[in-house]
Amino acid sequence: MTFSPDYLRVLMTFVRNALIREMTFRGNFLITMFTRAFWFTAQIVLFEIIFREVSNIAEWSRAEYFGFMATGMLINSIVETFFMPNCANFSELIRTGNLDFVLLKPIDTQFLVSCEKLEIANLSQTALSLALLVYAVINSGGVPDATMILSYSLLVLVGVAFFYSLMISLASTSIWFGRNQGLYDFWFYITVFARYPRSIYTAQETLTGNLLSTAFTYVIPILLVVTVPARVLMDKALDPGWLVFVGGGLTLIGLVVSRRIFQWSLMSYRSASS
Repeated sequence: MTFSPDYLRVLMTFVRNALIREMTFRGNFLITMFTRAFWFTAQIVLFEIIFREVSNIAEWSRAEYFGFMATGMLINSIVETFFMPNCANFSELIRTGNLDFVLLKPIDTQFLVSCEKLEIANLSQTALSLALLVYAVINSGGVPDATMILSYSLLVLVGVAFFYSLMISLASTSIWFGRNQGLYDFWFYITVFARYPRSIYTAQETLTGNLLSTAFTYVIPILLVVTVPARVLMDKALDPGWLVFVGGGLTLIGLVVSRRIFQWSLMSYRSASS
């Protein structure tokens, strides 16, 4: 008889365990929420000051830019809640030999490695991002219909999937390097480009800007996974329109490649008992 795990039930167990852990250490939970709220407020204040001096940033008005910021924060909050703590802990599983026990469990190893530990406190940033998103939509003067909202939601999931594929690929290198802090730094350095709309890099038509725009659009679609959903919700035309398919297609390829990298890395793993 073949055992088929109920992944949704397992995930709900992870959520329950995360809630128990957070309530056990309430002080840490409150501090994390406070620091998230402080960082969120600092970002809003910074761009409020900027928009006092300019009417738009690379064709993005104040309300539209806040919609873009909210989208980026929303995607990051989901990634940091569900995947980042697990990927960061992968090297520790290898170092301590606890990966042996993970491999013995009758469930997909990548699922277990990716989702076992959740940082529930980071969901406070999700709530703040959604509040800012609603504010931006109201102040933009437009009213998104059901199709726009559904498209936006799907594109946000595409963004989450892209960042996850990049993160799990980098985490997998721990099998060979033992520690890969430098690669995690690389992840933060490269994702910083997603904090700004794609049009910023092409506004002045400089060689550097065009190179960055091309590399982070058609090779690693960092400039698409946040900009495209924000444009859809704020009803801003995407030029060219088929870029939405580029982002989705490259994300799908990234998920397949990251899966292959993860499985390949496990083939190179030597257990603590070997």
